[in-house]
Amino acid sequence: MAQEKEIKEKRINIEGEEPQQQKGDGGEEKPQAEGSHADNDVKKEDCHSPQNGQEPKTEEETQNANGKEEQKEQEDPLQKALDDKAKLADQLLRTMAEFDNYRKRVRKEKADLILNGAEKTVTAILPIIDDMERAIANAGKSEDSKKIEEGWELIFQKFNKTLEGLGVRRIDTKDADFNTDFHEAVAMVPGMGDEKKGKVIDCVQTGYTLNDKVIRHAKVAIGQ
Repeated sequence: MAQEKEIKEKRINIEGEEPQQQKGDGGEEKPQAEGSHADNDVKKEDCHSPQNGQEPKTEEETQNANGKEEQKEQEDPLQKALDDKAKLADQLLRTMAEFDNYRKRVRKEKADLILNGAEKTVTAILPIIDDMERAIANAGKSEDSKKIEEGWELIFQKFNKTLEGLGVRRIDTKDADFNTDFHEAVAMVPGMGDEKKGKVIDCVQTGYTLNDKVIRHAKVAIGQ
């Protein structure tokens, strides 16, 4: 009875223990069961399997992808050149449009200058015309000819001063040497002696310059 009881306790102890890895006679571990090998193989396959459901690329697909990238790199300089060409063409069109607008504006300003270029001169002369009208209106009312003469002298001086303000100057001919740049000989006066030879003897018509440019030569008589 005691032996049977001892056998039962050993069986209970054996059944309650966790299965441990068996060792051989020399203390070496025995190979694991086939189930454990299968689990390891599944884990290895999981490690090498493509992620996110993507299939691995074949060698042909990889070569095609590389070829497309190389082709794209080769096309980039051409595309850049085309873009530069389009940019330059746009700049050229804009420049041509701006120049056309500038030409039209200059043409209009030139036409206005031709039509209204004398505006400043006319505006300066208008007060003198007013003085002349008043002088004419009062000429018949005054019996003093000396006052009328003085009035016209003042108008003449005012007119000359206005011309000087516009850049107009009289050409001086008194005792001047004959100069074809300023004088026009209309008569020769013989017998004037060596001192008067080649000099202006008389001025028939006054000459004028505008900003140092001769606008009318002085008509003179010179000694011979």
